[in-house]
Amino acid sequence: MNPLKRFGIDTYMLLLMAMVGAGVILPAQGLMAVGLKQVTWWAVSLLFFLYGAKLDPRSVRSQLLNWRLQGLTLAATYLLFPVLGLIFTTVFGPLLGAQVTLGVLFLAVLPSTVQSSIAFTAISGGNVPAAICAASVSNLIGVVLTPVLVALLLHRAGGSTGPEAIFGIAKQILLPFALGQILRPRIGGFVARHRLLTMVVDRGSILLIVYAAFSAGTVAGLWQAIPALRLVILAAVIALFLALALIIMIRAGRLFRLPEADQSALLFCGATKSIATGLPIAAALFPPDQVGAIVLPAMLYHMSQLLVCAFLSQRPRR
Repeated sequence: MNPLKRFGIDTYMLLLMAMVGAGVILPAQGLMAVGLKQVTWWAVSLLFFLYGAKLDPRSVRSQLLNWRLQGLTLAATYLLFPVLGLIFTTVFGPLLGAQVTLGVLFLAVLPSTVQSSIAFTAISGGNVPAAICAASVSNLIGVVLTPVLVALLLHRAGGSTGPEAIFGIAKQILLPFALGQILRPRIGGFVARHRLLTMVVDRGSILLIVYAAFSAGTVAGLWQAIPALRLVILAAVIALFLALALIIMIRAGRLFRLPEADQSALLFCGATKSIATGLPIAAALFPPDQVGAIVLPAMLYHMSQLLVCAFLSQRPRR
């Protein structure tokens, strides 16, 4: 086995880091940046169209009866995390700067991961159907709720999001998703049989967004505005955020006396955050020159959660 893969570092993560490096060293500028923006927009729309086409509402409904697990997961994602985000930004905001602080708030309102949380639940021997339901419902709600929570938290932090950003979300994400759901009876089988297509669009769109975001940030002078010490502080804040989230999920599973299989699902669905949903929303909500700084906390959290959860999933008893 690849020793890096044992700790959650696979080819996709290496490509993500390569896109960050490319955006910093060889940023897209001029006509290339304009073309990249258009390609990324359509890639994200196609991604959410495929999400809508492959999500079976019946499979979600069948696991909703496990109300303790599903309720705890949603409460962790959309109540606990936003509260923690407000606390962390209040305490550490002066050290992080305005845009990075906004990025921590944005991280706090993202939905749970889908692929990774389900994979880690399966590896640890957890309740996989419940994890599929929890992650799917979290992302389904997040498509609508994350922009709303961003607007509320921005208002709380003294910022704002205009109606144009909300309309952008509806046009780029909600409309393709709804169209996918409508056409699911006709094309759902084709999408399910061709998982490689979904994976290529999924990961390809994220790689495009990462490169575009960090390119725009580099052109706008982002890295001159964020000193190395601030990046070190941000990494420490994200590590603390993740550790606290994991500990709370473990304690909650025990406090509510969930079965061990459900405790694993709660841990991996409740404590993780999705850049697959988050980055497209950020690209639609924020100006291109700000996206790099805003998604930086989510990128660090995503990479950290993969490393830590890969370790925890192989040692559930500990």
